[in-house]
Amino acid sequence: MTVQSILDELRERPGTGDVVPIIDPVTEEQIGEFTDCGRDAVDEAVARAKAAFRSGVWNGLPGRERAKIMWRIADLMDQHLDELAELDSLNTGMPLAQAKMIVPTCAEFFRYYAGWCTKLNGTAHEVQMQGGVSGAFAEMHAYTLKEPYGVVGLIFPWNGPIFNACAKIAPALAAGCSSIVKPAEETPLSALLLDRLIREAGVPEGVVNLVTGYGHTAGAALTAHPDVEKIAFTGSTEVGKMIVQASAGNLKKVMLELGGKSPVLIYDDADLNMAIMMASMGIFVHSGQGCVCGSRIFVQRGVYERVVEGIANVANNLKLGGPKEEGAMIGPLISQKQLTRVMGYIDEGKKDGVEVVTGGHRLDRVGYFVHPTVLAGVDPATSRLYREEIFGPVVTVLPFDDDDEAVAMANDTTYGLAATAWTTDLSRAHNLARRLEAGTVSLNCQLVFDHGVPFGGYKQSGWGHEFGKEGIEGYLKTKSVWVQL
Repeated sequence: MTVQSILDELRERPGTGDVVPIIDPVTEEQIGEFTDCGRDAVDEAVARAKAAFRSGVWNGLPGRERAKIMWRIADLMDQHLDELAELDSLNTGMPLAQAKMIVPTCAEFFRYYAGWCTKLNGTAHEVQMQGGVSGAFAEMHAYTLKEPYGVVGLIFPWNGPIFNACAKIAPALAAGCSSIVKPAEETPLSALLLDRLIREAGVPEGVVNLVTGYGHTAGAALTAHPDVEKIAFTGSTEVGKMIVQASAGNLKKVMLELGGKSPVLIYDDADLNMAIMMASMGIFVHSGQGCVCGSRIFVQRGVYERVVEGIANVANNLKLGGPKEEGAMIGPLISQKQLTRVMGYIDEGKKDGVEVVTGGHRLDRVGYFVHPTVLAGVDPATSRLYREEIFGPVVTVLPFDDDDEAVAMANDTTYGLAATAWTTDLSRAHNLARRLEAGTVSLNCQLVFDHGVPFGGYKQSGWGHEFGKEGIEGYLKTKSVWVQL
């Protein structure tokens, strides 16, 4: 399987809407195109998924049989690691080495959730109920069943195409659901190869259905469809709110992993060399295009200048470049649209008098590259770049004096996806874990992940969880059954 064969397959997919160009963010050149599938294609995909679910061709299989097929998907992903990595690297501009590290993690989603296929059990309850004129107790037996939702829509973003696809498809398959999969219009390439591998592994026709199109066309048709029982979406908070509104028609369940404005707290007793390096990579990796990126850094006043200087030094020494450029550690932004957005925030900050410690400009070369940017002197009350998710390599750094001030500043946001604290005081660290309003709190570490640990957001960073037991429970309904003995 070659990149060209995937591009050819994409171009040949039928559609009724606009032609969607695929742009290489490194060269700014078009490398492919496809036609928006349109509403009719979504309707057909939902009908296939519904028919497959009702037939029991997948959800009717014993759990051990579903598990065997999911292991085959993982094995095939391992065999095609280079192709999957090349596709995501080409499509997003991320360094090829980074993409090659991600793909094995994606394959493990299928192995991890394969293990859950045989463990989807309800619970039994022995119950006595008092009733009747005599007030006698009746012996009852009650139990619960765990059942798949049925037809689910899986919509994932452009910043981590193969990772987000596997994080949703694997638990949906393990639960027994049939799905409609819609990648972002900017980055559909790896989804096409994954779709091939899923079929090759033995997943029956109609169980996983790939549609390609814009969010406002194919995505909107999917989220509003009356035969879709659940939507799992990763993307912006703005679009997440639109999905909630669209779900009202049949009150479909919604799982949302949305935006973030994650705080990083660095204390004067921290291992500063480690904290500076990890906090820097925590915002600059993938050019800041990650929902958990630590875009607001708060530093105890006594070490503030040292930390600001250290982060700026890291920013100035990170080599930006395309996937095939030797030594490149960070790639470009995904598109001209994203470049315009990020530079708009930076330029607005400059007009407001924000101190640009380093960066703040686009690189003088072809490609959507922005120099990693460190900003100080930001007004938390009025600055949009401080309060809104930028999704670029831009970080604000502010000082604090004590725990209460640090926590208040960290929690002063509508988001609550992730937070980090760097301190060698373990009592303080664990107290901060309780006080920080975020779904994930990292202590003396950053950008850590495991398939078995749940991930979700507080406040406007989302509903529900992915990964772990909670991840598969999001695709299961609970039914209670009563029996009088």
